[in-house]
Amino acid sequence: MQTLSALPHALSDFDELRQHLAGRRPAIFLDYDGTLTPIVDRPEDALISPSMRRMVADLAERVPVCVVSGRDRPMVQALMGLDNLIVAGSHGFDIWSPDGGAIERAEGADFTDLLAEVTDQLQRETAEVAGALVEPKKASVAIHYRLVAPEQHPQIAALVQGILAAHPEELKVTPGKMVYEIQPKLDWDKGKAVLYLLEALHLDGDEILPIYLGDDITDEDAFRALNDRGIGIFVGQLDDPEIANHHTAADAILYNVDEVETFLGMMTKA
Repeated sequence: MQTLSALPHALSDFDELRQHLAGRRPAIFLDYDGTLTPIVDRPEDALISPSMRRMVADLAERVPVCVVSGRDRPMVQALMGLDNLIVAGSHGFDIWSPDGGAIERAEGADFTDLLAEVTDQLQRETAEVAGALVEPKKASVAIHYRLVAPEQHPQIAALVQGILAAHPEELKVTPGKMVYEIQPKLDWDKGKAVLYLLEALHLDGDEILPIYLGDDITDEDAFRALNDRGIGIFVGQLDDPEIANHHTAADAILYNVDEVETFLGMMTKA
């Protein structure tokens, strides 16, 4: 583990990455929000640019490419608008591949009714909180507070903690960038999803180099899962000291979505 500010830059140090690729084939895993698109105030406004879409499509013609997102899988597929991608939605509970179709993790189905109740509670109790956005998902529910006045942030945090206290054996929360995601309390995360995908898609051999790009706390699980077997690349600016000093399991850094697009273009030629 090292601080983000100590990470090598993935573009400047691309020759070193090329050495890791010698004799191996990359498998590319991409977060959506903050990696393929900039972070925006409302999730529905996070639209991938035409040039990024073309770049991802071009790369997917050459190597396996998977988008791993906390969003629902059908939404990610609609946003991407491509049919040659592997897509793991709901943090990997719902997976689709061009060759195998849909693969759902059955464990999450046991929590459908409870998540519906929690969604209703969040919507009721934030109805008067300006800027609060409740996002129901297949295997979780998220409460976004990016547009909520700072003095009301503790109110959102208290609401989430109250829900967890009422269901300590059933639910957990994953914090993100101005969002709390309430999920089933299962031993499952993006890291386990990536490892599952590598095995299910027969990409777990020594001839494959998994490369994961992500920008959020939830992506740290994937970075850790690929320690000693792949490469993790954090996407984000270092102008915030707290971020710069954050300890990460990633191996390299890209500063923004434009650099991600450049990196993917370089990968098409690697």
